[in-house]
Amino acid sequence: MTFTKTTEQDSHYNHLEKMSIKDVLNVINQEDQSVPTAVASAVPQIEALVAQIVNNLKNGGRLFYLGAGTSGRLGILDASECPPTFGVPHEMVIGLIAGGDSAIRKAVEFAEDDTQQGWKDLQAYSISTNDVVVGIAASGTTPYVIAALKACQQANISTGCMTCNEGSPLAQVSDYPIEVVVGPEVLTGSSRMKAGTAQKLVLNMITTTTMIQLGKVKGNKMVDMQLNNDKLVARGVKMLMDQLNLSETEAQQLLDTHKNVRTALKKYTNGNA
Repeated sequence: MTFTKTTEQDSHYNHLEKMSIKDVLNVINQEDQSVPTAVASAVPQIEALVAQIVNNLKNGGRLFYLGAGTSGRLGILDASECPPTFGVPHEMVIGLIAGGDSAIRKAVEFAEDDTQQGWKDLQAYSISTNDVVVGIAASGTTPYVIAALKACQQANISTGCMTCNEGSPLAQVSDYPIEVVVGPEVLTGSSRMKAGTAQKLVLNMITTTTMIQLGKVKGNKMVDMQLNNDKLVARGVKMLMDQLNLSETEAQQLLDTHKNVRTALKKYTNGNA
């Protein structure tokens, strides 16, 4: 198969600078609507990767996201949301970005071209065969990510990837490749747009489905969430009110006592409120 970077192909739209604000917005919105359809086509690939992640995490492993630029930032965003949403340890899902944490806010020149640093970054966490490493790169050609996944494969560590080009070099070093081909961007080559949206959707699917499979959800509720602000406390109180048919005051007292929705539900159900 000939590798074609559709993420770098010319936009279907020209003379953007001559368009009205409304026209530009409509064009972007029109293109964005194609992203969920492209993601839907990749569900079997996503399923295969999630099954491997669930298996490894059940056995004490961890999930690593590895990327550069927008891709790296999206991985870090998804990883950082897991502890507050699902009450899991911070070290269960870890996001790494080329150039280190300073690259989250400011681009680090040529960091994505370093073929040694990705593996070094993983080794700093004592990476092992219990873990799963998912490379994120819209282009599928980022050296930092490719070299790290190749090293993982040589060390018998499970690998996956999320890319927006079919048949990329990154997919070739991934045991579980996910390819969501969204086509050219409105602004040629600006893969923070449709490609970034596709990556965000897939990452949401990966961690949410994984955590459901790990028992971190009850019904459709985040019963293990961290109660670290007033909004989340109020959400927890409402969960207890709905589940246990309690008044707001009773639910608040129960949550104040146990500091966790799942624990409060269990204790009340067992008569230990």
